[in-house]
Amino acid sequence: MAGQTVVVIGGSAGMGRETARQVRARGGDVILVGRDPDRLREAAAEVGAAGTASFDATDPDRLQEFFQDLPGPVDHVMSTAGTPTYMPLDGMDLAAARRGFDERMALTLGIALCSRDKVRPAGTLIYIGGTGGRRPGVGLSVMSAMTAALPALIANLALEMAPVRVNLIAAGFVDTPLSASLLGDRLEARRAELRATLPIGRVVGPGDVASLAVHIMCNEALTGGTYDIDGGQQLIPG
Repeated sequence: MAGQTVVVIGGSAGMGRETARQVRARGGDVILVGRDPDRLREAAAEVGAAGTASFDATDPDRLQEFFQDLPGPVDHVMSTAGTPTYMPLDGMDLAAARRGFDERMALTLGIALCSRDKVRPAGTLIYIGGTGGRRPGVGLSVMSAMTAALPALIANLALEMAPVRVNLIAAGFVDTPLSASLLGDRLEARRAELRATLPIGRVVGPGDVASLAVHIMCNEALTGGTYDIDGGQQLIPG
């Protein structure tokens, strides 16, 4: 990836940070975007980032300003922004559910709109989604709807953004700081359960997702696709 520049939105931790690390190991440059300036500085120092920008990517004005202010074209943009939305109908806050839809879908579109004049031909936009909402369950209504909608949106964007490529990585459980914060004291039990049940016999980590992201960046025949990475979690009944 020598000579290439990758923007990583959500690059200060987890999958984004590990992707930045792998891009740098392959000779590429990275620009990290994150909300927490302290964590962003730490990540940038660790990976040797070419630049950083601290803002909330769901703010459309700041997102547009960021891409406009880039000093030159970039080769790839990856976004890990967004968190799983668990909202049981019993006690659901409709306004919060609407915000969840708006932020997720609008951010996906916003990155495409704001970056379309900045990404070189044959470069790619890569978004991180999930597989957890593919099975119905209590509290999964909002997440399931977004899980179903994102692949269709990505496929359409791939046509409209061409020759820039657009792809979606659909991850299952990934052992990241975000997962740890969501599960709290249940984290170790979840890790043990996955080690015992997943066909791969281990928990999926940020490095696994990062390796897939880098492959998608480098393989110029991939566009409009949704690529599952869950260690075979969807193959387990129940």
